[in-house]
Amino acid sequence: MATTLTSLLVAYLIGAVPFGLLIARLYGVKDIRQVGSGNTGATNVYRTAGPRAAAWVFLLDIGKGVAAVLIARLFSPDWWPQDVFLMSVVFATVLGHVFPIYLRFKGGKGVNTALGGLLMLMPVEILVCLAVFVIMTFLFRYISLGSISAAVCLPAVLLIERFLMHRQVPDVYLYFSILLSVLVILTHIKNIGRLIAGTENRFHLSTASPKGDSHV
Repeated sequence: MATTLTSLLVAYLIGAVPFGLLIARLYGVKDIRQVGSGNTGATNVYRTAGPRAAAWVFLLDIGKGVAAVLIARLFSPDWWPQDVFLMSVVFATVLGHVFPIYLRFKGGKGVNTALGGLLMLMPVEILVCLAVFVIMTFLFRYISLGSISAAVCLPAVLLIERFLMHRQVPDVYLYFSILLSVLVILTHIKNIGRLIAGTENRFHLSTASPKGDSHV
Protein backbone atom coordinates (compact mmCIF):
# COMPACT_ATOMS: atom_id res chain seq x y z
CA MET A 1 0.00 0.00 0.00
CA ALA A 2 2.79 2.41 0.93
CA THR A 3 4.63 1.66 -2.32
CA THR A 4 1.48 2.36 -4.33
CA LEU A 5 0.85 5.70 -2.63
CA THR A 6 4.50 6.61 -3.08
CA SER A 7 4.27 5.79 -6.79
CA LEU A 8 1.22 8.03 -7.17
CA LEU A 9 2.95 10.83 -5.26
CA VAL A 10 6.06 10.52 -7.42
CA ALA A 11 3.87 10.62 -10.54
CA TYR A 12 2.20 13.79 -9.29
CA LEU A 13 5.55 15.44 -8.54
CA ILE A 14 6.87 14.49 -11.98
CA GLY A 15 3.79 15.97 -13.58
CA ALA A 16 4.16 19.13 -11.52
CA VAL A 17 7.60 20.00 -12.91
CA PRO A 18 6.97 23.34 -14.73
CA PHE A 19 9.03 22.80 -17.86
CA GLY A 20 7.29 25.69 -19.61
CA LEU A 21 8.49 28.10 -16.95
CA LEU A 22 12.00 26.64 -16.78
CA ILE A 23 12.65 26.36 -20.53
CA ALA A 24 11.24 29.80 -21.28
CA ARG A 25 13.57 31.21 -18.63
CA LEU A 26 16.53 29.59 -20.38
CA TYR A 27 15.43 31.32 -23.59
CA GLY A 28 15.25 34.76 -22.00
CA VAL A 29 11.69 34.95 -20.68
CA LYS A 30 12.00 35.60 -16.98
CA ASP A 31 8.50 34.41 -16.03
CA ILE A 32 6.26 32.92 -18.72
CA ARG A 33 3.29 33.49 -16.40
CA GLN A 34 3.72 37.25 -16.80
CA VAL A 35 3.71 37.36 -20.61
CA GLY A 36 1.34 36.33 -23.36
CA SER A 37 -1.57 34.39 -21.96
CA GLY A 38 0.30 33.65 -18.73
CA ASN A 39 -0.02 29.94 -19.42
CA THR A 40 2.99 27.64 -18.99
CA GLY A 41 2.08 25.48 -21.97
CA ALA A 42 4.00 24.98 -25.19
CA THR A 43 1.90 27.38 -27.26
CA ASN A 44 2.49 30.37 -25.00
CA VAL A 45 6.17 29.45 -24.93
CA TYR A 46 6.11 29.34 -28.74
CA ARG A 47 4.63 32.80 -28.94
CA THR A 48 6.86 34.38 -26.35
CA ALA A 49 10.14 32.43 -26.39
CA GLY A 50 10.19 30.97 -29.89
CA PRO A 51 9.77 27.59 -31.62
CA ARG A 52 12.88 25.93 -30.23
CA ALA A 53 11.85 26.60 -26.65
CA ALA A 54 8.32 25.44 -27.43
CA ALA A 55 9.60 22.21 -28.98
CA TRP A 56 11.51 21.42 -25.80
CA VAL A 57 8.46 22.13 -23.65
CA PHE A 58 6.25 20.00 -25.89
CA LEU A 59 8.63 17.03 -25.73
CA LEU A 60 9.36 17.38 -22.01
CA ASP A 61 5.68 17.64 -21.08
CA ILE A 62 5.01 14.47 -23.05
CA GLY A 63 8.09 12.97 -21.44
CA LYS A 64 6.60 13.52 -17.97
CA GLY A 65 3.77 11.14 -18.79
CA VAL A 66 6.12 8.61 -20.36
CA ALA A 67 8.57 8.72 -17.43
CA ALA A 68 5.83 8.36 -14.82
CA VAL A 69 4.49 5.19 -16.47
CA LEU A 70 7.96 3.69 -16.98
CA ILE A 71 8.85 4.25 -13.34
CA ALA A 72 5.49 2.98 -12.12
CA ARG A 73 5.89 -0.27 -14.04
CA LEU A 74 8.92 -1.04 -11.90
CA PHE A 75 6.79 -0.85 -8.76
CA SER A 76 3.46 -2.25 -9.94
CA PRO A 77 1.75 -3.74 -6.83
CA ASP A 78 0.56 -7.34 -6.76
CA TRP A 79 -2.63 -6.49 -4.90
CA TRP A 80 -3.87 -3.89 -7.42
CA PRO A 81 -4.66 -4.68 -11.10
CA GLN A 82 -1.90 -3.25 -13.25
CA ASP A 83 -4.29 -1.49 -15.63
CA VAL A 84 -5.94 0.33 -12.73
CA PHE A 85 -2.59 1.20 -11.18
CA LEU A 86 -1.02 2.57 -14.37
CA MET A 87 -4.08 4.59 -15.33
CA SER A 88 -4.09 6.03 -11.82
CA VAL A 89 -0.45 6.99 -12.31
CA VAL A 90 -1.27 8.74 -15.59
CA PHE A 91 -4.10 10.63 -13.92
CA ALA A 92 -1.86 11.63 -11.01
CA THR A 93 0.74 12.92 -13.46
CA VAL A 94 -1.85 15.00 -15.31
CA LEU A 95 -3.14 16.38 -12.02
CA GLY A 96 0.43 17.39 -11.21
CA HIS A 97 0.68 19.28 -14.48
CA VAL A 98 -2.67 21.00 -14.03
CA PHE A 99 -2.26 21.69 -10.29
CA PRO A 100 1.52 21.87 -9.68
CA ILE A 101 2.55 22.28 -6.07
CA TYR A 102 5.65 24.19 -7.24
CA LEU A 103 3.49 26.94 -8.81
CA ARG A 104 0.81 27.23 -6.14
CA PHE A 105 -1.40 24.74 -7.98
CA LYS A 106 -1.76 26.88 -11.12
CA GLY A 107 -0.45 24.96 -14.10
CA GLY A 108 -1.21 24.03 -17.69
CA LYS A 109 -3.99 22.17 -19.46
CA GLY A 110 -2.53 18.66 -19.11
CA VAL A 111 -3.01 17.56 -22.71
CA ASN A 112 0.60 16.80 -23.60
CA THR A 113 1.29 15.07 -20.30
CA ALA A 114 -1.79 12.89 -20.76
CA LEU A 115 -0.65 12.19 -24.31
CA GLY A 116 2.70 10.87 -23.10
CA GLY A 117 1.28 8.67 -20.36
CA LEU A 118 -1.55 7.20 -22.41
CA LEU A 119 0.74 6.62 -25.38
CA MET A 120 2.49 4.03 -23.22
CA LEU A 121 -0.78 2.23 -22.44
CA MET A 122 -2.87 2.49 -25.61
CA PRO A 123 -0.65 3.69 -28.47
CA VAL A 124 -3.04 2.98 -31.36
CA GLU A 125 -5.95 4.84 -29.77
CA ILE A 126 -3.73 7.79 -28.83
CA LEU A 127 -2.35 8.03 -32.36
CA VAL A 128 -5.93 8.23 -33.64
CA CYS A 129 -6.63 11.05 -31.17
CA LEU A 130 -3.39 12.77 -32.18
CA ALA A 131 -4.52 12.63 -35.81
CA VAL A 132 -7.83 14.23 -34.79
CA PHE A 133 -5.90 16.97 -32.99
CA VAL A 134 -3.75 17.69 -36.03
CA ILE A 135 -6.71 17.71 -38.42
CA MET A 136 -8.89 19.95 -36.26
CA THR A 137 -6.02 22.35 -35.55
CA PHE A 138 -5.04 22.48 -39.22
CA LEU A 139 -8.60 23.08 -40.40
CA PHE A 140 -9.67 25.68 -37.83
CA ARG A 141 -6.34 27.00 -36.44
CA TYR A 142 -7.49 26.66 -32.84
CA ILE A 143 -5.20 24.59 -30.62
CA SER A 144 -7.87 24.61 -27.91
CA LEU A 145 -10.41 23.09 -30.30
CA GLY A 146 -7.88 20.49 -31.41
CA SER A 147 -7.11 19.58 -27.80
CA ILE A 148 -10.77 19.31 -26.80
CA SER A 149 -11.57 17.25 -29.89
CA ALA A 150 -8.71 14.86 -29.16
CA ALA A 151 -9.82 14.50 -25.54
CA VAL A 152 -13.38 13.67 -26.54
CA CYS A 153 -12.09 11.35 -29.25
CA LEU A 154 -10.40 8.98 -26.79
CA PRO A 155 -13.49 7.61 -24.98
CA ALA A 156 -15.32 7.61 -28.33
CA VAL A 157 -12.63 5.41 -29.89
CA LEU A 158 -12.67 3.05 -26.91
CA LEU A 159 -16.46 2.78 -27.05
CA ILE A 160 -16.32 1.99 -30.76
CA GLU A 161 -13.69 -0.67 -30.14
CA ARG A 162 -15.69 -2.23 -27.35
CA PHE A 163 -19.23 -2.20 -28.68
CA LEU A 164 -18.86 -2.08 -32.46
CA MET A 165 -15.59 -3.92 -33.00
CA HIS A 166 -16.12 -6.26 -30.01
CA ARG A 167 -12.58 -5.87 -28.73
CA GLN A 168 -11.53 -6.36 -25.14
CA VAL A 169 -11.24 -2.89 -23.67
CA PRO A 170 -10.55 -2.77 -19.91
CA ASP A 171 -13.25 -0.95 -17.98
CA VAL A 172 -10.63 1.22 -16.30
CA TYR A 173 -9.41 2.51 -19.67
CA LEU A 174 -12.92 3.63 -20.54
CA TYR A 175 -13.66 5.18 -17.15
CA PHE A 176 -10.35 7.02 -16.89
CA SER A 177 -10.53 8.22 -20.50
CA ILE A 178 -13.88 9.82 -19.70
CA LEU A 179 -12.45 11.33 -16.51
CA LEU A 180 -9.43 12.72 -18.35
CA SER A 181 -11.66 14.12 -21.08
CA VAL A 182 -13.78 15.92 -18.50
CA LEU A 183 -10.63 17.32 -16.88
CA VAL A 184 -9.32 18.60 -20.23
CA ILE A 185 -12.68 20.20 -21.01
CA LEU A 186 -12.78 21.88 -17.60
CA THR A 187 -9.29 23.31 -18.10
CA HIS A 188 -10.51 24.74 -21.42
CA ILE A 189 -13.71 26.35 -20.14
CA LYS A 190 -12.50 29.86 -20.93
CA ASN A 191 -11.39 28.73 -24.37
CA ILE A 192 -14.80 27.20 -25.04
CA GLY A 193 -16.44 30.49 -24.09
CA ARG A 194 -14.22 32.35 -26.53
CA LEU A 195 -14.80 29.78 -29.27
CA ILE A 196 -18.54 30.27 -28.90
CA ALA A 197 -18.13 34.05 -28.88
CA GLY A 198 -15.77 33.94 -31.85
CA THR A 199 -12.97 35.68 -29.96
CA GLU A 200 -10.57 32.77 -29.49
CA ASN A 201 -7.11 33.44 -30.93
CA ARG A 202 -6.07 31.30 -33.86
CA PHE A 203 -2.72 29.54 -33.94
CA HIS A 204 -0.24 30.89 -36.47
CA LEU A 205 3.20 29.70 -37.44
CA SER A 206 4.43 33.21 -36.76
CA THR A 207 5.29 33.78 -33.12
CA ALA A 208 3.95 37.31 -33.38
CA SER A 209 0.28 36.76 -32.57
CA PRO A 210 -2.30 38.13 -30.14
CA LYS A 211 -2.42 37.09 -26.56
CA GLY A 212 -4.63 34.15 -25.79
CA ASP A 213 -5.15 31.13 -23.62
CA SER A 214 -5.50 28.35 -26.15
CA HIS A 215 -2.54 26.47 -24.77
CA VAL A 216 -1.81 23.01 -23.49
